[in-house]
Amino acid sequence: MKSSTIVSLLVSAFLAVAAVFGVQAYLKSQAQSLAANRPPPGPKGMIVVAAQPMRFGQLVEPAALKEIEWPAGSVPQGAFKSIAEVIGDSTQSRYVMTGIEASEPILASKITGPGQRATLSATLSTGMKAVSIRVNDVLGVAGFVLPGDRVDIMLTRQLDAEGDAKRNGTTDVLLQGVKVLAVDQSADDRADRPEIVKTVTLEVSTVEAQKLTLAATVGTLSLTLRNVASAEVENVTSVDLSDLSSGGPAEALMQKKEQARLDSIEKLVRTVDEKVDARVEQLKGELNKPALAATVAPVPRAPSTVGVGVYRGAERTEYQVMAVK
Repeated sequence: MKSSTIVSLLVSAFLAVAAVFGVQAYLKSQAQSLAANRPPPGPKGMIVVAAQPMRFGQLVEPAALKEIEWPAGSVPQGAFKSIAEVIGDSTQSRYVMTGIEASEPILASKITGPGQRATLSATLSTGMKAVSIRVNDVLGVAGFVLPGDRVDIMLTRQLDAEGDAKRNGTTDVLLQGVKVLAVDQSADDRADRPEIVKTVTLEVSTVEAQKLTLAATVGTLSLTLRNVASAEVENVTSVDLSDLSSGGPAEALMQKKEQARLDSIEKLVRTVDEKVDARVEQLKGELNKPALAATVAPVPRAPSTVGVGVYRGAERTEYQVMAVK
């Protein structure tokens, strides 16, 4: 091996080791700088959290609670600092009003006051009312409606056609986005098992409660479950018997068909683009080739003399004379 090669290898190894130590020194200095500029930790306090999952109506007991450290500057509003503060007097029991998961802070808004019962009225928003409607396994979306869900309420009724004994059915969307407070006697908003129920309790305003009560006497109420993230209000129209004969496809099928049409258009446009790009590349290649010598037919030269005919009697004689330019 040549001496120059050995020297190059030694220099490369030295530079690599130097780079490693240099990077380590830089990272260490940056860590020290961050540690020096880091603000000192703030004071910590204690906060009460759930030691196990707690559900609506459950008695708040010391065994279901625990105390943990919590930054004093970010204590949630309504939190408790000690288990004794939550339990209070043993004769003044508290109950859970909304589902609480393990290690979740216990807040005053999630449990009743001392001596209060865990009633549905305690969970109502200000100015709202609770009203129950009767459902079955079909009208109640097969039991998949659970406390905390949002539903639309539809009213189906029979209307007398004016001047005609024939009865025409119609279905209207009575209310949209109504919150479900309870199904049967269960108000646990953390329930995840569907079951067939006979009644559903809803949170509505006073006017909406009047509409529901009246609608229950003139027709049949049914529920439609909304997407958990759906908050928009839809523009809806009444549907009657004449609309049933249209035989139109389902909305989901129309969306799927439209998506397939858009996909085919996109594929066609992509194919055309590829063909155009290929043609452009082909033309660029042809333009870059050496120009072929064009075969041009020789242009005949104009004659330098012209023929002149002279008649003598009946005899014609041809003479070639120089052309005048």
